[in-house]
Amino acid sequence: MSDPVPFAMPTRFDGARDRVAVVVPGVGYSPARPLLHFARSVLLQHGWTVQELWWQIPDGFAHFTVDDRIAWVERQVTEAIEAEAGACRLVVGKSLGSLACGIAADRNIPAAWLTPVLTIDHVAAALRRAMEPTLLIGGSADKLWDSRIAASLRHDVLEVPSADHGLELADDAAGSVEVLRQVVSRLDRFIGSLDPLTAPPQ
Repeated sequence: MSDPVPFAMPTRFDGARDRVAVVVPGVGYSPARPLLHFARSVLLQHGWTVQELWWQIPDGFAHFTVDDRIAWVERQVTEAIEAEAGACRLVVGKSLGSLACGIAADRNIPAAWLTPVLTIDHVAAALRRAMEPTLLIGGSADKLWDSRIAASLRHDVLEVPSADHGLELADDAAGSVEVLRQVVSRLDRFIGSLDPLTAPPQ
């Protein structure tokens, strides 16, 4: 009798071959969690190929310096982008993933950052130089979000009142579902606005 095949989550969902979105998780917020799950759904509705990153956080990561964390995240995201051989036209990242916003800015790739860590100077500086369409979504109760910095940027911003770092409302499950609906609607609008920009030439 052969060994059973281990259960594996798919990490790639095929759409247009020359229009790939790389989805980048947070520390403990995998692509299966609601914000990224529905981001994938929206992308597929718009015909994108979606490549999810499922990373293993290194041992001792909590003791890494900020620079070491940035370098580690940038390495993972750079490898994922380069694996697409020029077809990566969007990055969608959650929290820790936003440490790679400099990669998106420098490579002129549009991006949607969910709860970006705006309290890190590297992130804020990268977002200031990003010229491609960029969406920032955060909650006013998130200690890693900075309303002042978000408002100072030229980008599309959705700030959800009272939402925490998971874009949820404390002790309000139904309200949190409504926040999710609001976030998904904004993602749908943002991704839809990219369609003419990212469509292959006729």
